[in-house]
Amino acid sequence: MLVNGKQGNLISIRDRGLLYGDGVFRTLRASGGHALHWPLHYQKLQHDCASLGIACPDLALLSAELNNLLDLHPDGAIKLIVTRGQGMRGYAPPARSEPTIIWDVSPLPDYPDDWATSGIRARLCQLRLGQQQHLAGIKHLNRLENVLAAGEWNDADIAEGLLMDVAGNVISGTRSNLFAVSQGKLITPDLSRCGVAGVQRDRVIAWAAKNSMPLQIRDISLDEVLRAGELFVVNSIIGLWPLRELEQNHWTDFPIAAQVRQSLEETDA
Repeated sequence: MLVNGKQGNLISIRDRGLLYGDGVFRTLRASGGHALHWPLHYQKLQHDCASLGIACPDLALLSAELNNLLDLHPDGAIKLIVTRGQGMRGYAPPARSEPTIIWDVSPLPDYPDDWATSGIRARLCQLRLGQQQHLAGIKHLNRLENVLAAGEWNDADIAEGLLMDVAGNVISGTRSNLFAVSQGKLITPDLSRCGVAGVQRDRVIAWAAKNSMPLQIRDISLDEVLRAGELFVVNSIIGLWPLRELEQNHWTDFPIAAQVRQSLEETDA
């Protein structure tokens, strides 16, 4: 682990990331000494920092630190956290602050290989996401909704839970973005009021444009999700998982998901 460029795992008790979740993060997959899609992750980091008014660390600085980590840990899950830094008591952000930069490396999770081809079991979470357009799409540190939702089950055979918002729209998985295939088009939920817009979501949207696959970004109801021809979830660690079971509904064929997964894997870089 690196904290502000130095080996260690300690931060100040006055760090606003600890006190208020005042920061952002990215999760990257490292493979063979290469961090997949690092430029895309940095673009997201810049956007999210700007949205919260946090000074985004320089690309050259972060790239150098990342390369040092990759020399020691060529494969794994790499998490980058940028907080607003230290501050005095109170919610109001300090006029000036130096961001705290934290890198953490973990082994890749040992998921069954067939989840990528045969699909996963998923469940519908009871927790409903609140709507806050100022935070929508941002991968900020306050992820308590996801924590509570992920704590709703302990069945290891259930790989993911789907989240709805307070208005009844299906938004995402607890740690993934959702796509539905319906009547020859891709649909992914509108994230302008809540949810996190991940790098893999952007890559699937780009795949649809490149392959002339109609795609809609809009509100999607639970009924429409359950009637979809295919469902799949994506994130930077799992890649793509089709859903084979959700709320007593079952799917067995995933032709579009298979095409998307193959393209994503071929363009990992």
